[in-house]
Amino acid sequence: VAHTTHTTTTNDAHTNGVWWVWGSFCVFPAVFTMAVLLETSLGDLEVDLFVDEAPKECLNFLKLCKVKYYNYCLVHKVTRNFILQTGDPTATGKGGSAVWAMVPTSDGGEAGAAAMGPPFFMRNPQNRIKHTRFGMLSMVNDGADRHGSQFVITLSDHLDSLDGRHSVFGEVAEESYEVLRKINEVVCDDTDQPYQDVRIRHTIVLDDPFDDPPGLPVPDASPLPTKEQLTNGRLGEDVDLEEFDGLSVEQIEEEMKQRQAKAQATILEMVGDIPDADAAPPENVLFVCKLNPVTTGEDLKLIFSRFGPVVSSEVIKDHKTGESLSYAFVEFENVEDCEAAYFKMDNVLIDDRRIHVNFCQSVNKSGMSNFNLGRGKASSKVALKKQQQQHGAKKYDLVFDDEAAAPASAPVPSKSSRGSRRSRSHSRSPTRRRRDRDGEDRDRDRHKRSHKSDRRRDDRDRDHDRDRDRSSKDRDRSRDRDRDRGRDRDRDSDRYGRKDDRHRRR
Repeated sequence: VAHTTHTTTTNDAHTNGVWWVWGSFCVFPAVFTMAVLLETSLGDLEVDLFVDEAPKECLNFLKLCKVKYYNYCLVHKVTRNFILQTGDPTATGKGGSAVWAMVPTSDGGEAGAAAMGPPFFMRNPQNRIKHTRFGMLSMVNDGADRHGSQFVITLSDHLDSLDGRHSVFGEVAEESYEVLRKINEVVCDDTDQPYQDVRIRHTIVLDDPFDDPPGLPVPDASPLPTKEQLTNGRLGEDVDLEEFDGLSVEQIEEEMKQRQAKAQATILEMVGDIPDADAAPPENVLFVCKLNPVTTGEDLKLIFSRFGPVVSSEVIKDHKTGESLSYAFVEFENVEDCEAAYFKMDNVLIDDRRIHVNFCQSVNKSGMSNFNLGRGKASSKVALKKQQQQHGAKKYDLVFDDEAAAPASAPVPSKSSRGSRRSRSHSRSPTRRRRDRDGEDRDRDRHKRSHKSDRRRDDRDRDHDRDRDRSSKDRDRSRDRDRDRGRDRDRDSDRYGRKDDRHRRR
């Protein structure tokens, strides 16, 4: 470093470049060779590396570019007029590793497979290059004075807070400043993550003065992106954001939520779960749950009618057993009455149960009574109607829900006509086949249950017999033991008794 008090230059024969110096502090190298081209979704960035001043950082960056490690990496953080951060394949700011993690070491494991190198390398404290200009590249410090694959690019001048922590190893050429300004203006959330994806699409190494580490896996062509790489972002690169001009961040978030809800509703319409993607739930229908199974629709209609006229009140029941599912729908004539009931009836005690009341979220009131547990689908706006022709031909016509229900004035067929129709039909209908199949399933389940109960009863009887035998054996054993003890007592009494007689005789 030239110790001068004015701006000057000095030639360095070893680096074949020129250093700009200011006073006694080195600021940045002035001449270098363009080494890498980063192709991003917003334009190309020409990067010049300080190979002689930060050799290990430049080697790591060049080799990662050579193995296409940075391809499809997101710019996961953009702090306006400060920095942009990228180089993490996980796009979380916590991933990424150095190139030595891809290179096998000389030491092998027990199975003979070589172990990989460390995922980080230590920061070089001798690196004195400062973050003094717009567009300088610096390796990110992980907090333990180590570097991996992540790097930042400065978006302002004189960022002294980065000096001494992150290692500068290059800068963006002035021809690419416009691309950096575009990235600096992207819209981000409160965590500085861009709403629209900004990616490094491709890396091209123009000049590499370093030899490849032994065993470096250099691909023959750029690999295709994985599913995780393409789905770890937000809005795609091809989304036009001009329609968001003039909107705040909160408005953009609200618009994105509405579009996501619209897309989900369209999917539900396609699979037949809702009649229309634009359908909205009615405002005059309440959803009542946590009901007592003994509560009926007439009971609810009587209770809720104190707030206003009730059009209908229906408790949903299981389509097989006919038992109450403990929730119901109550429809009012007026929206105001429905709102009053919502505020007054929540957590009210009905038939020893505290109910919960909320506004209905169902978009198809006509399908409430036809809701089937297990099937989970109500009748849609356009239904399919099967008609039997005289010659057995099948035809499906489109009818509306109003037409699906038979009119009250429709003529009732006579018994003879019904009997003749039954006599002509030799094949079972799908409903009868389904009913027969359900009956067979019930019989099979009943047989399994009876078999299990018989087996449990046999096991219980066997255990009972075993316990009874064990008890009888214990009784016999105790009886034998008592008999033996009595015999011994009699023998002892006889022996001692004769001895006493002998003493008395003497």
